Amino acid sequence: MAPAICPFSSKNMFIKKYVCRELIENLGFDSHRLLITQVSRFDRWKDPFGTIAAYRLAKEKIPGLQLAMIGSFAQDDPESWDMHAAINAEANKDDDIFVYSNLTGVGNMEVNAFQRASDLIIQKSIREGFGLVVAEALWKETPVIAGNTGGIPMQMTGELSNYLVDSVEECAEKIIYLLENPAVSQRLGKEGKNIVTQNFLMPRLIRDELTLIKSLVNK
Repeated sequence: MAPAICPFSSKNMFIKKYVCRELIENLGFDSHRLLITQVSRFDRWKDPFGTIAAYRLAKEKIPGLQLAMIGSFAQDDPESWDMHAAINAEANKDDDIFVYSNLTGVGNMEVNAFQRASDLIIQKSIREGFGLVVAEALWKETPVIAGNTGGIPMQMTGELSNYLVDSVEECAEKIIYLLENPAVSQRLGKEGKNIVTQNFLMPRLIRDELTLIKSLVNK
């Protein structure tokens, strides 16, 4: 059974877009320029350096593009500190790359705001479980470009499957295309929310559990 998101939690509750934009402005972003974001643990399997490389390729075509790398530290992953330091070292080479974490005041509400305010969400994983952050972004009608791995393809079906990528170059190509075609991005966002609504919300999980219990009781 696939995981499900709670639409009423602080991480997924509705926040007006202008409020989200104000929040990211306060963190140093230019809300008048395009922003792409990756939200994930500081983990090599999330391929943060692949995301940075794709961003740099895309920025050659779209000057002024900004990248937010938002991560969290897991107590069971001591390597995350080294990964965070390495990501920061790359970010320091570009004034338009920003790195935030749960230790710098970016919690669930801020992640929610970034997922809503961003023009694209990138989840360039090379190994993944279900990839719940993909469902969270799609629920907010933000288009996603993601690694073609783990449980991500089951969330990105139909037209969204065209934005499952296997390389840095492919990721950069999709970033450029969607940023240059906002009508396509908007359509993908709506399709993504519909997929999550039908399959990956907590009420759906409860419904399935009740259906299972009913079937067992009636046997």
